[in-house]
Amino acid sequence: MALFDDTILANIETSKAEVPHPTQPQGTSIYGSTKIFPDIQAEPGQSYLTLVHGIAHESSVSFVACLQALRALRKGFDSVLHFYGPGAMNAIAARGFPTPGDSAFPGEQNINDTIKTFIKEGGTVFVCRFGLSLHGLREEDLIEGTVPCHPLDVQDALIYFANKGAVINSTYMV
Repeated sequence: MALFDDTILANIETSKAEVPHPTQPQGTSIYGSTKIFPDIQAEPGQSYLTLVHGIAHESSVSFVACLQALRALRKGFDSVLHFYGPGAMNAIAARGFPTPGDSAFPGEQNINDTIKTFIKEGGTVFVCRFGLSLHGLREEDLIEGTVPCHPLDVQDALIYFANKGAVINSTYMV
């Protein structure tokens, strides 16, 4: 027996023909490109703190925060990533399937690769030990070059960078 009867098959064809797909060929600009604000570069000594309280791969929050911290670093800011709470999961080197470093799906290593690039280019990454412990993650599995820190450092880092006049980007996922 067929999955669909003739009426449903006819409706499917009618539906597909109502609006041509795609309406624009690949490469067609469908959005403007005007950048509103100037491309601001850091003045010597300016800092940029990014707090990340988002779970890896559960939304784009953590990945975009890492990309913003990297962009700030490349603009000349003394840029710092601070992962806390569930955000600590982002800094685990053991991510991958079937073995660490493998990608079971395209982009599985995006966050890891961005953190490694961030460190290689001079950024500093702090990871809350309590955030690790909440999820049964081991400190020994952290990405090389990250700095494990005390849970009370989250607030004190925020105060420290606020006192320096840093740009503070606080991302939070519930």
